This record gives sequence, C-alpha cells and structure tokens, in this order.
Amino acid sequence: MTHANANAAAPQAPPLAGAPVALRRRFTLDGDDALERHLERACARIVSGVRGLIPARKLQAVILGGGYGRGEGGVLRGGAGDRPYNDLELYVAIRGNRHINEFLYHRRLAVLGEILTHLTDAEIELKVTSLAELAAQPLSMFSYDLAAGHRLLWSRDPAGRSPFSEPQPGPEGIPEEEATRLLMNRCTGLLLARAQLEQETFTPGAADFVRRNVAKAQLACGDALLTAHGSYHWSCRERHRLLGDLAQGKRSAWFDAALRHHAAGVEFKLHPGSGEVPRESLAASHADVTAFALKCWLWLEARRLGRTFPSARAYAEDACDKCPGTSRLLNILLNLRADGLRVRAKPRPWRHPRQRILHSLALLLWEPLAAAEPDLQARIRAELGSRGASLEEWIGPYRALWGRVR
Repeated sequence: MTHANANAAAPQAPPLAGAPVALRRRFTLDGDDALERHLERACARIVSGVRGLIPARKLQAVILGGGYGRGEGGVLRGGAGDRPYNDLELYVAIRGNRHINEFLYHRRLAVLGEILTHLTDAEIELKVTSLAELAAQPLSMFSYDLAAGHRLLWSRDPAGRSPFSEPQPGPEGIPEEEATRLLMNRCTGLLLARAQLEQETFTPGAADFVRRNVAKAQLACGDALLTAHGSYHWSCRERHRLLGDLAQGKRSAWFDAALRHHAAGVEFKLHPGSGEVPRESLAASHADVTAFALKCWLWLEARRLGRTFPSARAYAEDACDKCPGTSRLLNILLNLRADGLRVRAKPRPWRHPRQRILHSLALLLWEPLAAAEPDLQARIRAELGSRGASLEEWIGPYRALWGRVR
C-alpha cells in the first residue's frame, strides 16, 4: 500500500454529473478536514474516470463500500496530517451480464485503479457488478455490510436513491458458514504473516503486513462469535458493544479474551499504528492471536457441524463434509476450475473446494508437525495439489487455491 504524499496538491477533478457524491456521512470517524477533502476529491476522480470508460447507456451506479463507505475508514496519524490507510473498495454497477462486463471492462478499470492509487495514497479496488446482481444476491456478511453501510458516489437515478432502498434482511439471518468463511480468510492472513516473519530479511512493509493481519484476526474472532449468535452489525464500534454484552452474559474467561482482542482490532481498524515494532514483539503477538484463533475456530466449527474437534489435526482428518448442502456436480466443476482443469481423484472432488482450504489451513497454521510427519505431508500435498515439503514450498499453492475459491 502506498502512503507517500497523501495530501499533496493534485489537479482538481471535474464536477460530477448526475447524482452528486453523497455528503450525509464522513469517510472517517475523526480524520482531519484535509483527509476528508482528500477522500472527497479521490471519489470525484474515480467517478469521472469510470464514467469515461463505461458507456453511458450501461453505467448504473458507482458505490463506495468498505470502511470508508461505512464512515469508519482508517486514519493514519502523522506529522504532516492524517492519511488514509485502508483500501477504497468501489463497486461499479454495469447493466447486463457481469461475466461479459468483466471481460469487457475489468482490465480498463484495473488500469484506472492503478493510476488513481498513486494520486489517492490508497489502493483503489474497482469491482464489476450490476444492480440486478446486488438485488438478487443471497444474504451474506458482504451483502449485509454493503447494503447497511455504503456511500453512493454516482447513480443514473437522478434522485440519487440508494440501490438498497428496499428493506434489507437483518444480520440475524446471516448463516453460520459466513463466520467460518470470515475466520478462514483472516486466519489465512495469519498464515501469510507467519511466512513474512520467517523470512531472513524483515522489511518495514513486512512488519506492517504482519501487524495489520494480526489486528484483522483479532477483530474477526469477536465478529465470528457475534455472527454465530445472530448479533453481527455493520459498524465495528457497535459490534464491540454487542460483544461486551455477550461476554457479560457468558461470564467466561474465553469471551473476556475475545472482547480484549476485539478491542485491539477495532482500535487498529480506526487508528492503525505507524511506528516501528520489533520482529520479536510482532512474533509474540502473532503467536498469541494464532493460539486464540484456534480456540474460536474449533468452537465455531463444532457448533456449525454438530461434532467436536479436539485439535486442528483432528479437524483436518475428520471425514465429515465441511461444506454441507452444496451440489456435488457443481463442486466437481469448481474443483476442476481450482485445479486449472486438471482431473484429480483426491481429495474427494465432489466436496466443495473450500474444504481443501479449511483442511490445509488448519494443518499449516496450527499443526507444528505438518512438515515433519509423512502422513500430514501427504495430506497437505493432496489438498493443495502440490509436491512441497515445507511451509515455504506450500505457501504459494495454498495462496493460489485460496485466491480462486475463497
């Protein structure tokens, strides 16, 4: 992520036509006025660029999601003023089939994002969607977050009405597998952070990566507990309050620990640190959060799947379907795509390929003998389709599989 020259002077963006940028909500809770203006200009440039790339008859809306869309974007404090920290996640709604539109416009939007990243001092992600797709998607943590907390930057609707103006489902209906998916993604961050910690050269960028992913995992553990109890909320501050209520009712050291970790995750999300932290200190924090994440993982999966798992190894070796209710035929096709159209008999190609991520992640992150025991080596190789024999050799295939399936 780029952070240099955040508030440097830049050419003024042309005024927006159509529905204007919404002004009802700040991008951050307490960022200074210069940062708010900087993000306002960045959004104007993005909309102007998108409208120059997508035919007017097809473009429906440009929506800002993520932390800045919810008004809880990260603020990086510095001597020169506040700077953005998180990515800017934008959804470009284009009329028609999403797959065709991705083929036509994805590369153009990616280039635009790369150009604007340097002007904005934050990564720009431009994702193709459509209003019909947004309306039809099933309830998930993503769909709930976007509908409940977003910022409409531009709309073909002259009144600037939100695409989510119809009543939306509440968070109590978010399925438990969404909590598993959240932990899977955040614990993958812990795995990638471990790979950085084990590198011979440890750069400031690597330190920032480790610290960021540790904080994300701290936040995710509490969020997963809330989701499992039907109490998720789009605002991280409200989630922390709800988690406090839950911990008070449970009166257990485990929930108290979840609340403590969650508080650290919320603080980093809103006000990420920028000072140098020694590798040893980051490694200790990483180990502490990784151990706690295992407790959350095993508790959540036992609750979701209706069976207990005494360890990460037991979880990975248990033959139960970790993604029940999915189509066998579709799963075979998904495994074919995940494996680059290579036909593989193992492991169980009729199971959803996400199960392969869940199993390999459990072993790579939490099983210290994964690279030493032949049986575990064979299992990881089968899950990843890799001949590696160490974390260093497995991390690439794991990351590739996770990127295709998550």
